[in-house]
Amino acid sequence: MKELKIYQSIWGMERQHPDGFENSLDANLQTIRDAGFDGISVTYEDAAIAGHTAEFLKAHGMSAQGMCLPTSVDALKPVLENAAKFGVDHINVQPNIRPRTFGECVKVLEGWLRLAQEANIPVYFETHRDRMTNDLFLTLDLVKALPELRLTADLSHYVVSREFSYPLRDDNQADLRAILDRSHAFHGRVAGPGQIQLPISFPHNKPWLDVFLGWWEYGFRSWLARSRDGSTDSDILTFTCELGPRPYAIVDEKGDDLSDRWQEALLLRALVRNLWDRVFSVSQDTVAA
Repeated sequence: MKELKIYQSIWGMERQHPDGFENSLDANLQTIRDAGFDGISVTYEDAAIAGHTAEFLKAHGMSAQGMCLPTSVDALKPVLENAAKFGVDHINVQPNIRPRTFGECVKVLEGWLRLAQEANIPVYFETHRDRMTNDLFLTLDLVKALPELRLTADLSHYVVSREFSYPLRDDNQADLRAILDRSHAFHGRVAGPGQIQLPISFPHNKPWLDVFLGWWEYGFRSWLARSRDGSTDSDILTFTCELGPRPYAIVDEKGDDLSDRWQEALLLRALVRNLWDRVFSVSQDTVAA
């Protein structure tokens, strides 16, 4: 049975309080658990954090996306060692290296893919600004050159980096659908052409919210179709609510968030859950027919 798991980002729990008070990791884990999330997105570069988190998650029937920002091929090795030791749903790589040529990019990615295959751990590569995947067109070329390359779709970065206009052009839609057709996980936030993280509870941002919901719907349908033909490696699809602190969050003159990011994460989860349920139901009806 195919399943969507919705995670909350530990990074998204930072700077939630206008007084500067920071909750402990344990307090954040308990808040996420009590809210009913299926798991978390957390760094797997730090063995102490990964191990402590994994123990908590296992005790409560939750799972993790392991985040990392490797700056070389070998930098992924300790992350995979932590994943093998503590368990993980998958590793999410922000490729924190910026080769200047296409050939150099392919060489680095082939190294990471080889390590992932040797470790037998799913590794997905996130679409992200200021990373190897910064440029939409380069990323599209990379997935064509490397059929085994699997993405985590954070489409907010391409909306900002390419300053997508509204309504979207057909070529923008086609390009992002090509990204979604190679995506095996999602990071969720809503962007506009000039801002990486729009408050989704503000009515004037609804047009962009609807755009992203449309992309995620397409992505869910694409993943379900690929899962039927065996081109996915898991029965679980993950969606991470990743509403980050400033400078991602829009803040007022005092530096306080204009919206309640925790409440918006809960709203985002509800919207995505409803979207998945609808898409999955149609998918099951299609299979039955």
